[in-house]
Order: sequence, then structure tokens, then C-alpha cells
Amino acid sequence: MTLYRGYLECPRCGHRVEEDGAFDGCPVCARAGWSINVHPVYDLTDVDWPAADLKYPGIFRWHRLLPLVERTKFVSLNEGSTPLLPALRLGHLLGMDRLYVKDESRNPTWSYKDRLVAVAVNKAQELGADTIVLSSTGNQGAAAAAYAALAGLRCVVFTLESVPLTMKLLMQSYGAEVIALRSGPQRWTVMSEAIAEWGWMPISGFRDPPIGSNPFGIDGYKTIAYEIVQDLGAAPEVLFIPAAYGDGLAGIQRGFEDLMAIGVIARGPRLIAAEPLGAYRAALADNAEMPVRVESGSTVAFSTATPIGTYQGLRAIRASSGDAQAVGDDSRILAAQKTLASQEGLYMEPSAALALAALEGALADRTVGHDEVVVLLGTSTGLKDVQASSSALPEVPVIEPSLSALSRVLGDRPS
Repeated sequence: MTLYRGYLECPRCGHRVEEDGAFDGCPVCARAGWSINVHPVYDLTDVDWPAADLKYPGIFRWHRLLPLVERTKFVSLNEGSTPLLPALRLGHLLGMDRLYVKDESRNPTWSYKDRLVAVAVNKAQELGADTIVLSSTGNQGAAAAAYAALAGLRCVVFTLESVPLTMKLLMQSYGAEVIALRSGPQRWTVMSEAIAEWGWMPISGFRDPPIGSNPFGIDGYKTIAYEIVQDLGAAPEVLFIPAAYGDGLAGIQRGFEDLMAIGVIARGPRLIAAEPLGAYRAALADNAEMPVRVESGSTVAFSTATPIGTYQGLRAIRASSGDAQAVGDDSRILAAQKTLASQEGLYMEPSAALALAALEGALADRTVGHDEVVVLLGTSTGLKDVQASSSALPEVPVIEPSLSALSRVLGDRPS
């Protein structure tokens, strides 16, 4: 039996919102000038753990803790159940004995966005939508296109001219209708008009200031918390999460809050937002209740390059006694990407490598200890943007077929 109560609430003022108003955020806070997402409400009394039901595929083994009606079949590509890998070589380099990477690149479209989209597409079917629409720089668009194809729904993606070709090809290959615009606000303008006039269901956010993505889909990220605790037998002490509009931060924190409410764990981890432009770090430094806007900038971690965070992201950080680390230097991000690949065999996209770069910063400023249990969330594969990686790597040499030529290239003679 589902534990979802069938409505949503504002995390700031507690205002109840019915499902047909779920995508516009809290109307009460909006009248006061605040842009705030709403979130599904559950009844967690008398819940047995584990709540997983292995009869169902992917993350839907946790369907009782997701905002969906009771059913016997879900649209799923067997997402989730990604490995929590001990990072032994990397840990040795950093002087840490208990460092892990949650490798979300093992999901069907190679990113953790599959979790959000899987829930959102199932909700779209429940609500009778025939078209889903979103604004995406690639990962969420690819996931939406794939799950929409499986569900038989039309998928329209508004992206940016500057998005790498691989990202556009992925979205198109799964069958999405992909349209590029020149700026984020332009995407949100036409998207909001399509939602209002044509009744399309949004999978991403479309407000400025942003509130975050489809609130039903965000709860798909709760399953990351469930899996980490299931694998470790407890919550880690610190979890680094690459962050933009705070969907991952909010969903994962909600998952740990579920586990605390049920009594599985006594405390959750401190969530550290890893970001390139420093929007969350600025808001925390100012002790601001609402997000503050920072200067925009170009970065290889483009999918997390937002100059403003969200209330839901700030709330997740504060509720977990967490922090934010800003890594604006492309060379640090690409170095972290190379280190993950060369030390642990994990080729992550630059935005995912932010987690390691942020950990290095947190160790340096002593906000994280070397003896703590730390998990890095590896959100997506580096194959989504190989051009960024190539800029930091040497050209592949072409040699004559001889040991002397090989030795010249290698710089030594193997013994």
C-alpha cells in the first residue's frame, strides 16, 4: 500500500497544494515574493524496513515511498541499484580510509537523472498527460526522452545552442523533439506558455527565479539515500552532491529524513553542495533565507553553472548541517576528472567530478575530516562531453613500428 497521501506541501510555510497545482510552487509564498517548490507528503507511521519490494523493477521496489498510486506495473528501464564503490586508491592519495563513490553513471542513460524522470513519467501517465516538456542541457533531457519513448509519450526538450553535440544527439536518438534557444530565460518563457496553453506536463523547472524540477520526480532521488544506507548499513558522515537547482540535494535529504522518521538511522549525513559559481556558498555566507544571485560565468561544469540556487537546495543543506564548496577553476575540475579516471577507473563528466574537487577543498579548509565516512555522488559519465576532457589531455602520438620509436615516446625503456 502506498504511503503517499495524495497532496503536496510547502517546506517553508506548510501550505497544502493539490496535485493539479504541483508545478507552480507554493502560491502563498509566491504572493510574498518567494519562489519555493512544494513536495509530496507521506504517512510514515508504522512502516516496516526494508520497505523495498523486489517484485518491481528499478527504483520502483521502493514504490511505497514514492508519490504514485498503487499499481502492478511501472515504466522502468531498471534504473537505480548503482554500486557504492570503495575508493581505495583515491582515499590513499587523500589520506582517507573510508571514502566511497556512488556511481550513478551505471543508470540506463548514464546519469542519476533517470531516477527523477522515471518517477515523473509514471506520474505523467497517472495524470493523463500525452506530452512531457523540459528545459535541459542534456542529462535530464536524455533521460526524459528515453522514458517517454518507453511510455509512449511525446517529449519536447528546450536546450541551448552551446550544449555539446553528444548531448543533443542523445536526446534526439531517443525520439525527443529538441529545440535550441540562446539563453535559459528564453527556454523558460516558451516552456511556460506551452504548459499553460497546451497542457504539457513539465519535467524540469520553468520559473525565474527557479524553484526546481517536477516535485514528483524529485522524490526519485530519495532512493539514492535508501541504497547508500542499505549498502553501508548506516548513513555516511558526509555526502558530496554536484548541485544546480537543488533537485538532488532536496530529494536525497528527503530520503534520509524518511529513514530517520522510520527509525532506520539516527542521523543523516552532512550534505555538501559542489558547485562551480558559488550560489549556495554565497547564500550560506550571507545567512540568507532565500537564494542570492552571483555572477554568471563559463565553466566546463556547464550543467551545474547556475548563478542562483533554490530554496529547496538551501533547505537541504541547512537541514543536514551541511555546507557548500565553490570550485570555479576549470583546471581543478578537469584534474579531479582525470584523477577519478586514472585512480578508480571512473570516467565522470566535469559536473560530476565537482564532487571530488569540492572534497579536496573541504579537506584543505578542514570542514571535512580525513577520518570521516565520505561518499562522492558521481552523477554522470564523461562520455556525455568528451570535448571538455580532450582539452586537458595530450594528443595521441603516432609512431613507427619499432621499440626505439616507442621508447622515445615513453621517455624510458621498460625493464
